[in-house]
Amino acid sequence: MAAIIEVDKLTKSYGGKRGINDVSFQVAEGEVFGFLGPNGAGKTTTIRILMALIRADGGSAKIAGFDCWNQSIDIKRLIGYVPGEPSLDPTLTGGQIIEYFSNLRGGVDKAYVKRLIDVFDLDTSKKFRQYSTGNKRKVVIIQALMHKPRVLILDEPTSGLDPLNQQTFEGLVHEASKEGRTVFLSSHVLSEVEKMCDRVGIIREGKLVRVGGVHELTDIKRFEVTITFAEPVSPEAFERLEGVASVQKLDAASGLRIEMQGSADAVIKEAARYKVVSLTSYEPSLEDVFLKYYEGDGQAPAKEPANV
Repeated sequence: MAAIIEVDKLTKSYGGKRGINDVSFQVAEGEVFGFLGPNGAGKTTTIRILMALIRADGGSAKIAGFDCWNQSIDIKRLIGYVPGEPSLDPTLTGGQIIEYFSNLRGGVDKAYVKRLIDVFDLDTSKKFRQYSTGNKRKVVIIQALMHKPRVLILDEPTSGLDPLNQQTFEGLVHEASKEGRTVFLSSHVLSEVEKMCDRVGIIREGKLVRVGGVHELTDIKRFEVTITFAEPVSPEAFERLEGVASVQKLDAASGLRIEMQGSADAVIKEAARYKVVSLTSYEPSLEDVFLKYYEGDGQAPAKEPANV
């Protein structure tokens, strides 16, 4: 399938502050591509270059064959965009903002717009400044989706949404994908990318360290399970089980902290052989995962090489 987004050796420097360095990737038409990384990694800088909001220092970026800087008007006709930090007229109501963008697009399917407003349960009579963070996010999502663009560029789109509205958004992304439209979605939430994306690019400290199928995220997705037993249990009982990365005996003689990777099935079945007092599970933040998994040079450990 032909690439609709083409980024080649893209570089942007902010002087002493981090930007992006030599970033290259392609997104196929109809693909849902996740752009994953901790806050400050370079996701928004890349998106702002794609949107011609800032100019790259080097490299190139194209959407549908159009140069993102020199042909930005052509590009804006075929995309829908959700900025990371939306800034809209605070004196207008949600309905007026949606109507303004509808007219700007030359008219849209009003029935589809109504459907979006209904599924997000948005009160369009309130002024933008009166909205909560979540409702402001709904407005910008609706304006991005309402003309059914060929390409959706979404910068942290679910930030501020409650779990129910996050599910609604995920359903709309899947719908867009089924219709053959392309979605480029940045996020710092690992589980969000897993649910929606076909492939993922991982950026860290301004450098793309990995590109691959979303299923490949399993080797960086780790979590901890702490089990307290009624009586001491040897760590060796768990060390060789599938999905176990490491086992640590806690100060309390009857407790184990198990670092997991993948399915917890084998650990749960083994734990069931003993009397369990308590079991807790903790999923570290993406920042914690990156600090632990990626070394200072931005590459994965040698035993699990980066697929760039």
